[in-house]
Amino acid sequence: MRFDDLQGWLRWQETLHPKTIELGLERIAAVWSRLQHNPVAFPIITIAGTNGKGSCAAMLESIYRAAGYRTACYTSPHLLRYNERIRLDGSEVPDATLCASFERVDRARGTSPLTFFEFGTLAALDLFVRARPDVAILEVGLGGRLDAVNILDPDVAVVTTIGMDHTAWLGDTPDRIAAEKAGIFRPDRPAVVGHRAPSEALIERSETLGCDLFVLGRDFDWEDADPGWRWFGPRLVRRDLPALALRGTFQRDNAATVLMAIACLHPRLPVSGAQLGLGLERTRLNGRFQVVPGRVIWLLDVAHNAQAAEVLAANLRAFACPGRVHGVLGVFEDKDPRAIAEPLSAQIDAWYLGASADPRALLTADLRAQLKGIAAERDLNDCGAITEALRTAGGKARAGDCILAFGSFTTVEAALRYTHSAAAS
Repeated sequence: MRFDDLQGWLRWQETLHPKTIELGLERIAAVWSRLQHNPVAFPIITIAGTNGKGSCAAMLESIYRAAGYRTACYTSPHLLRYNERIRLDGSEVPDATLCASFERVDRARGTSPLTFFEFGTLAALDLFVRARPDVAILEVGLGGRLDAVNILDPDVAVVTTIGMDHTAWLGDTPDRIAAEKAGIFRPDRPAVVGHRAPSEALIERSETLGCDLFVLGRDFDWEDADPGWRWFGPRLVRRDLPALALRGTFQRDNAATVLMAIACLHPRLPVSGAQLGLGLERTRLNGRFQVVPGRVIWLLDVAHNAQAAEVLAANLRAFACPGRVHGVLGVFEDKDPRAIAEPLSAQIDAWYLGASADPRALLTADLRAQLKGIAAERDLNDCGAITEALRTAGGKARAGDCILAFGSFTTVEAALRYTHSAAAS
């Protein structure tokens, strides 16, 4: 074996390809054909979109587990441990199992210079085929059409909300981005769109392929039904659904989308109303308006684009923090800091800017410059490192205050580590 430990494998994978992102399926499909000769024998749900992919994946996994099915789930990126990305029956795959799969991928790739994401995707799919689950849930990393998970044909394709993100790779208009997301659609198979105003590119692609298309607000939807809520779709109604474990009204749209995907697979994987409710109540997902209670309340959210920031702002208003709101912000250099910060500007009383150790992180001097006119009249602290931003906010916050850490996965990762450390001390 090339490496004996997981960190050795991961560090090496980061150096294997000259580019962090290299969209395209030719190389990875060739490696997959050498790695696995057996056909995939389980149904696959593939999820693309700008926001909501992780929430939908978590709900699907929880519901199918509540129904007694053996699940496989692949998501990205991770927050604290790489193993979070690859789960079987709700449990992270152990280091030794991952290393064994990495070794198989390494042997099958020959001289192909796989990216970090491609290498991990192949390992996940290899493990899933060997585990033979009842259902696999695959989250697209970027785009859809040329993303690594798209080497397998989904039985149900899900596209969540679409916004302007990753424009350098996916295009600079909503229709171009939507066309890339629609690349996960397959002929004569269901396609579920969890967006109330879908792009014409999605509609046209589904019509070209002859997909059974289901659109939120047109073919399925939800409504309040005290004390819970009700979902209705084609020839099917689910009543008395419980409050969601994931916070935010927008999660009802995600949940409705998930229920439509489950309805599409119902003939193969039937799920009762009680099992649906249990799965929704049990869903857990770090970093999506995650509340860490205490003398000072921490709010953690991976929102890193304008659309997600608008949702975060609505959640923050509904939460009604009893004291001041301290905002810890760290973003990547390919994002639009102004679009992320502006929806929250009226609610944040003090800002703490930081950059993670990730080479993609935007330096705080640049971040401060781009926030000019948004946070200028507020308490604005340029802290350098994201860890220092968290420490400074924690030191200034008083009982009843809230600290909102947002802007990227690495910001939330740092906040999770900080709050865990503070709780242990």
